[in-house]
Amino acid sequence: MPMHIETLSLISAIQSLALAAMLWAGTQGGPGAARDALKLRAGALAVESGGWAMLAAQAWLHPAQLLLGGNALNLLAHGMAVVALRKLLGAPLRWRSALAIGVIGWLGVGWFGVVQPDYRLRVVWGSIAIVALIWLRMEALLQGGLRRATRARAILLMLHTLSALLLLWRNGQLWFDLNPPADVIQPDTVNYLYVLLSGMQPLFLSIAFLLLYNETLQRELYQLARVDALTGVQNRLALNETATRLLAQANRSGRPLGVLMIDADHFKSVNDRFGHGGGDKVLLALVGSIRTTLRAANVVGRVGGEEFVVLAPDTSMEQALVLAERIRCTVESTPLLVDGHVLQLTVSIGVAAPRPGERDVNALLHRADAALYGAKRAGRNRVMAADLQMAGSVSA
Repeated sequence: MPMHIETLSLISAIQSLALAAMLWAGTQGGPGAARDALKLRAGALAVESGGWAMLAAQAWLHPAQLLLGGNALNLLAHGMAVVALRKLLGAPLRWRSALAIGVIGWLGVGWFGVVQPDYRLRVVWGSIAIVALIWLRMEALLQGGLRRATRARAILLMLHTLSALLLLWRNGQLWFDLNPPADVIQPDTVNYLYVLLSGMQPLFLSIAFLLLYNETLQRELYQLARVDALTGVQNRLALNETATRLLAQANRSGRPLGVLMIDADHFKSVNDRFGHGGGDKVLLALVGSIRTTLRAANVVGRVGGEEFVVLAPDTSMEQALVLAERIRCTVESTPLLVDGHVLQLTVSIGVAAPRPGERDVNALLHRADAALYGAKRAGRNRVMAADLQMAGSVSA
C-alpha cells in the first residue's frame, strides 16, 4: 500500500521547517546581501512548510480553505525564493514581477477551484504561474551564459529544469490519462508521485542554494582581500597579481606595457593641516582624477599611503610618458575643496617599461619607484622615465 498523501505532506512540512531552521542558523554573524538572501530563503522554506502542513491537515479544513490557503502559501514561497536567489546573485530582484505572477496565479486557481470548479484547468493555471516564477530564477542563473556558470549555478539550473518538467508531467497525466484524479488529495499514483517528488525539492534546492551561498562568500572574500578599503582600487596584492599576468602577456605577444608609479607631493602637510579624514578625501579625489585619464584596459591600484600604480597594457614608454604627463596636468589643474578650503595638489610620477624578456615584476616596479624618487629629488610635480636612454624629466 502506498503511503497516504497526508503522511507524505506531513513529512515534507517537517523537512521544510527543519531546513528553514538550519538555513536561518547560518545567517548569524552580521549584515550583508548574501546573508539577507539566506534569511529570505529560510523564510520561503518556512512558508512552504505551512502549505504542506495545510495539506497534511486537510481532514480538519474546509476544501476552500485548503485550496485558497495552501496555494497562497505555495505561490508566496516560490515568490520569496525568486527574490532570495536574485538577491544572492546580485541581479535585479524583480519582486514586483514575482508578486504579480503570484497574485494572478492565486486568483486563477481560486476561480477554477471555487467559482467554476475545474481541477485540470486549476492545475494548469497554477502550474503556469509556478513555471513563470521558476523562469525568473533561471533567468538570473543564466546571466553571463552557460559557459560561465559555476558548479552551484549549474546544479540549480538542473534542479529548476526538473521542477518545471515535473509540473509538465503532472499536467500531461491529468489531460491524457483516461482516469485522472479529481483532486490532489485523492489517493492516486499520480498524486503520490507528485507529492513525493515535490516534497523532495526543498531539500535539493536548499543544498544547491547553500553551495551558491558559499561560492558567493568565497568570491566576496577574494575581492575584499584584493581591494583597497579606502579608495576601492586594487591593493598591493592584487596589483602584484595583475602586473604578473600583464607582464607574462606582454612577453608572449611582444606588445609593450607601461608602468606608472604616482605619489602625491607634500602629502604629510595635507594630513597635518586637515587631519587623516581630510587626507582620505584628498586621496579619493586623486584616484578620481587619475581614473578620468585612463582607458578601460588600464589598471590603477594603491601600494600604500599616498602612492599609486597605473598598469597600462599595449602602451610604449613614449605613450606611458604622455599618459603620465596627462595625469600630472589633470591633478594640478583640479583644485580640491577640503573642509571649506581650496587645496592645490600635485603629483610626481615615475615611468618604466619591461626590458626585453623581463619576467621579474618586482624589478619592473622597483625601476618605476626609483624613477618616481628621481622626480621627487628633481623638484616634484614632474614625470621621470626609468630607462637611461630616456632619463630626462618632463617638468611642470
